[in-house]
Amino acid sequence: MFKKILIANRGEIALRVIRTCKDMGIKTVAVYSTADKDSLHVRFADEAVCIGRPQSSDSYLNIPHLMAAAEITNADAIHPGYGFLAENSRFAQICGEHGIKFIGPTPEMINAMGDKITAKDTMIKAGVPVVPGGKNLLESLDEAKGQAKEIGYPVILKATAGGGGKGMRVVLEESELDKAFSTAKVEAGASFKNDGIYMEKFVEEPHHIEIQIAGDRYGKVCHLSERDCSIQRRHQKLVEESPSPFMTPELRERMGDAAVKAASAINYESVGTVEFLVDKHRNFYFMEMNTRIQVEHCVTEEVTNFDLIKEQIKIAAGESISGRNYYPEMHAIECRINAEDPYNDFRPSPGKITVLHQPGGHGVRIDSHTYAGYVIPSYYDSMIAKIIAVARTREEAISTMSRALSEYVIEGIKTTIPFHQQLMRNEDFRRGNFTTKFMETFKMV
Repeated sequence: MFKKILIANRGEIALRVIRTCKDMGIKTVAVYSTADKDSLHVRFADEAVCIGRPQSSDSYLNIPHLMAAAEITNADAIHPGYGFLAENSRFAQICGEHGIKFIGPTPEMINAMGDKITAKDTMIKAGVPVVPGGKNLLESLDEAKGQAKEIGYPVILKATAGGGGKGMRVVLEESELDKAFSTAKVEAGASFKNDGIYMEKFVEEPHHIEIQIAGDRYGKVCHLSERDCSIQRRHQKLVEESPSPFMTPELRERMGDAAVKAASAINYESVGTVEFLVDKHRNFYFMEMNTRIQVEHCVTEEVTNFDLIKEQIKIAAGESISGRNYYPEMHAIECRINAEDPYNDFRPSPGKITVLHQPGGHGVRIDSHTYAGYVIPSYYDSMIAKIIAVARTREEAISTMSRALSEYVIEGIKTTIPFHQQLMRNEDFRRGNFTTKFMETFKMV
C-alpha cells in the first residue's frame, strides 16, 4: 500500500480523498494555487505545496509543478480527483516515468475511451449498443449534410475530445446545419485544442443513466448499479440519484452487463463510469466512458455502503476486487450546490461566505470545502458543496433532502439552494416524470 499520496486537485474532492487516506493510514500532500491558500484541503492534509498562480494553467494543470511537488514530498502516488488532469493520458504516463503511481487507469485505457470515435468503435466490437452515426470525424459541411440525410434528422454534433457540453450542437433540420457545424468546430477547438467533431442521431426524450464500474489488473470487473443524471442544464448535471425512477430490474441487469462488457473490452483497471442515453422505450445507447471518479460517486456510496475512493486506491496498489455486482439497498439523491444565482440565469456568484450553517441529522451527508469566512475564487468551477440525502424510499429521500435544504444557510453569495428547494416540490420531479429536457421548461418562482 502507498505511504504518501499527493492529491492533484482542489476543493471538495481533494478533501474527500484526504479523508479516505486518513482512514487508511496513508499520509497526504495537498497542492494549491495562491487563490486556494485558505481552502480546507490545504489545512487538513499532512503537507501542502503551493504550485502557482490562480489560473489553472499555472497551477492545477501545470504538470511540471505537480511532479516537482510530488518529488520534494516523496509522494509515491498521485490521485487526480475529477476534472483538471484526471483523464489526461500524458499526465498518467509522466507519473509512471517518474516512478509515481497514477491512481487511475493506464494511459492506454484513458486514450481508448478519451476519443469518442475510438471508444464507439470499441463498444461496437464489444457488442454494446451505440447511437447510430459517429463513424468518423467530419471533414466538411458537405460531408456533414450527407451523413445527416443518411442518419435522419434530428442529429447532434459532438466534439471528439469533448465533455461538459462544449462543442455540442443539436440540429433539427438541414437549414440549421451550416451555423451549427461552424460554431461546434470553433468551440471544440477553443475548449480542447482539437476541433474534430462527429455526428450522431439525436435521441429524443432521453434519460441520462450511468453505470458505476470497477475493474482490477487481474481481469475482474463488476458494476455498482446506476445513477440517474437526467436533471441537467446545458449538459451540466444538477441532481443525481440512485436507483433511477425510470429503471426496471430487467433494464438494470442489461445495462449493468453492457457496462461490464465495455470495461472488459479495454481490460479496465480502476473505478469508472459508463454513461448511456436511454430513450422513452427503454432502449439504451453507449454515450461515453469516464475513466475517473465522478462528482456524483457519493450517491452510489450511500446506496451500496461502499467507499469508492478506497476501492480506487486499493486497485491502484494491486489489490484484487471481489468481482461481484452491487445493487441499491437504499435511495439517495444528490444536489450540487453551486455559487450561482438561479434567479439570474444561474450567473456565477463568487465572493466571501459571511454566514454558513450546514444541515445534519439522519440520512444527510455534506461534501464541501467551505466555511464561514471562506472566499470562493472566480477561477474555477462554481460547485461549492454536494448534499446527499439517503432513505429507504425515493419519497423519503425527497423529504429528507427538502428538510436539509431548508436548514442550509449560506450568506454573502448567491447559491442554487433555492432552485433545489423548488425542484423538490415540483410534481413532475416527485413523480419521476423527467428527461434531460426537464430544465428547458422549469421556471424559478
